[in-house]
Amino acid sequence: MSFFRSSSSTDSPFPIQEGTMGRRAPSREDEAWENMMPLSVGTAPQEGGFLGLGIRRDRFRTAFACVLILFLGFGVRIAYLQGWEGDAYRLQAEGNRSRTLRVPSARGVILDRAGRTLAENVPAFTLTLRIEDLPEESTERDVLFDRVADLVGLQRTDLDLLLQEYAAFPSEDIVVWKDVDYARALLLMVRDAELPGFSVQVGTKRRYPASAASMSHVLGYVGKISVDEFVFWQPAGYARTDEIGKSGVELALERELRGTFGKKRIEVDALGEESVVLSEEMPIDGEAVTLSIDAELQTLVENRLRETLDALQVRKGSVVVMDSRNGEILSLVSWPAYDNNAFARGIDTATYEALQADPAHPLFPRATAGEFSSGSTIKPYVAAAALAEELITPSTSFLSTGGLYIDRLFPDWKAGGHGVTDVRKALAESVNTFFYIIGGGYDTFVGLGVDRIVQYARSFGFGSPSGIELPGEASGFLPSKEWKEQTKGERWYLGDTYHLAIGQGDLLVTPLQMTVATATVANGGMRWTPHVVRDVGGQEVSPEGVAVPQEIANVLSTVREGMRQAVTQGSARALAALPIAAAGKTGTAQPGGDVETHAWFTGFAPYDDPEIVVAVLVENGGEGSAAAVPIARDIFAWWAEHHP
Repeated sequence: MSFFRSSSSTDSPFPIQEGTMGRRAPSREDEAWENMMPLSVGTAPQEGGFLGLGIRRDRFRTAFACVLILFLGFGVRIAYLQGWEGDAYRLQAEGNRSRTLRVPSARGVILDRAGRTLAENVPAFTLTLRIEDLPEESTERDVLFDRVADLVGLQRTDLDLLLQEYAAFPSEDIVVWKDVDYARALLLMVRDAELPGFSVQVGTKRRYPASAASMSHVLGYVGKISVDEFVFWQPAGYARTDEIGKSGVELALERELRGTFGKKRIEVDALGEESVVLSEEMPIDGEAVTLSIDAELQTLVENRLRETLDALQVRKGSVVVMDSRNGEILSLVSWPAYDNNAFARGIDTATYEALQADPAHPLFPRATAGEFSSGSTIKPYVAAAALAEELITPSTSFLSTGGLYIDRLFPDWKAGGHGVTDVRKALAESVNTFFYIIGGGYDTFVGLGVDRIVQYARSFGFGSPSGIELPGEASGFLPSKEWKEQTKGERWYLGDTYHLAIGQGDLLVTPLQMTVATATVANGGMRWTPHVVRDVGGQEVSPEGVAVPQEIANVLSTVREGMRQAVTQGSARALAALPIAAAGKTGTAQPGGDVETHAWFTGFAPYDDPEIVVAVLVENGGEGSAAAVPIARDIFAWWAEHHP
């Protein structure tokens, strides 16, 4: 359809003058653009004519290009979001809708050898915080933290510190307050909508119902995982907000007690609250652990030790009771102790600082980690070394007149001496002169010397950890010539050997090491690895041990005879009235400085067929015969009554 009329039309809006020459005929392009020209002002359109467009040619081109670029940009952006970044945004959107939660497993219970519960799980409310659900605005967050602090009775700074500590773990549930009481938990649940990011969870806490506080050093406790622990345990699937065994059996058997966590995938609403469970993988509970400890005996031992400490007005001591036939620890008492339930509840700063500041160190497991001068309790092993080396025989005797004088006096404890003394009498009456001579030599007699004393001491387990499962065991210390020269800048003197032979000087042992060594003598030469774990998940733990060299085993009967004489006519005569025959060795050790001596006793019973070994240490308790032997007597009496 043409938008032009013929040239003869008088009412054409674009008249063509007649007689005009030199103009070309209009092309199709000209016609198209002319058709789009605006109507002349004041010109009325013809009926059925086209009004035209109000956009000039250059403006139309610009507008068209802009629209084209805009749509191209939209297309590129859509392709980018759905293509290159599609997976990331899908995951983000899915994360806003669903979450995967870790479902804790129930920690394994711990029982004593008779099936008494020593550690269990009980229901508890816990207030937790999830950083990603907190308000983004700092002002709103401040108001929220103030409100929560008021509701639960916390310091506002406690929440700020948690926020800093776990800033890198925004999607984990951070424990704000363990063991929330029922009334407060209910209040928090009611006001849950006002506390975004905070929630009260119904879970469990660890409880230690044992009546003996000293069980805390055996069992240990669980607590919040530290940064260093997290680095170590993270490959095993631990999270930064997990709890973990901190000491004792709880730490030693962490993997077995923990079990395997489950997983739960949930759908959440706009407030981050669970709305639908999408999938769930159930957790596997931790293994039940049975200890060799007898809780009844543990209570008896603790009470007797505490009574003795109170009577002597001292605070520190330790007792170990072990089965000499297999290395099972029947009782392990370190005193003072602490309440591990305080840690299970979430110990407050003031209580923890008080424990740390206590000069008696109640957190310290002194039975396994304490290192002390042995005093005369080392003499049975020096005697065994001299007999095994054939420096003496059971009938070899020396005259004790009150001590030896070499540059200075090395005294006996008994004024005037003990007279003619063989190895049995030397053990029974703890005759220093006898051990000076066999240890360091005198006149024409060549003694063992420091190297051989140390060598034989190692055969009985001194100078290295015993291998018990409990963490933090000490090694004790066996001195040497080289050590003294390097450490003190002094040569080794004969007097140093004399001191070593009677358990003084630089020699250090642990109560557990002394127990293991005594058991080795009692059973004829098998050095058992002590253990407190008897069964894990129904799987019985097999005892482990190593036999001493045969030349040592051959002479142990003579050593046992000397230890028996200590009961019948020597320093441990308080044990003579027991219903079972016992044997042992007392010791009085000088710890150094102007303090009272340590009181030692180590022994076994029954004498003819040994079953248990007892080692008692009363720190700064004076004489072993007065302070330590009575405790051992009551332990042997209990054993005779319960194991006739």
